Amino acid sequence: MSDEQQTPAENAENPEQPDTQATTDEAAAADTDAGAAEGSDAQAQIDSLTAQLEEAKSQALRAQADAQNARRRAEQDVEKAHKFGQEKIISDLLPVVDNLERALQAIDADNEAFKAVIEGIELTHKSFVDSLKRHKVEVVNPEGEPFDPQLHQAMSMVENPDVEPNTVINVFQKGYTLHGRLVRPAMVVVSKAPA
Repeated sequence: MSDEQQTPAENAENPEQPDTQATTDEAAAADTDAGAAEGSDAQAQIDSLTAQLEEAKSQALRAQADAQNARRRAEQDVEKAHKFGQEKIISDLLPVVDNLERALQAIDADNEAFKAVIEGIELTHKSFVDSLKRHKVEVVNPEGEPFDPQLHQAMSMVENPDVEPNTVINVFQKGYTLHGRLVRPAMVVVSKAPA
């Protein structure tokens, strides 16, 4: 048998031959230490990349949410512009309705000479109010209702034992809303409890 083909038992009997098993174990241990060091570096790199990925996902979600919010705000702004863009012109037209109502109150309805004039003013007033209703303008005429500071403006308070306190007993000027938003408050007289 050649020296290279000795069995482990023969190798143990021959001390001159180096112990290849011990050398192999030492090399494996050194490789394991090097592999462990490389493995911990690789694990640290994986952890770092995972954290960066999570941060990128988080930023992408925030950017997407911001874009959705901006789109929703823009849609709401457009919707409000469509709904309330007429508010200024409606405000300018409301005194015309008030003047037509005052004209009807001022004319003597018993005088036959004014019948045609009264009828013309009434038709004009009705046509005007109907046009406003088509554009979602509603009248606020709160006589007999509880006072609501959201819709009414109290011009004065009067003691009145016949009605509950804080009840609208007279309307100086009607109010109006556009799509539920107040354009002009109703100017009212409010009852208060007797002193």
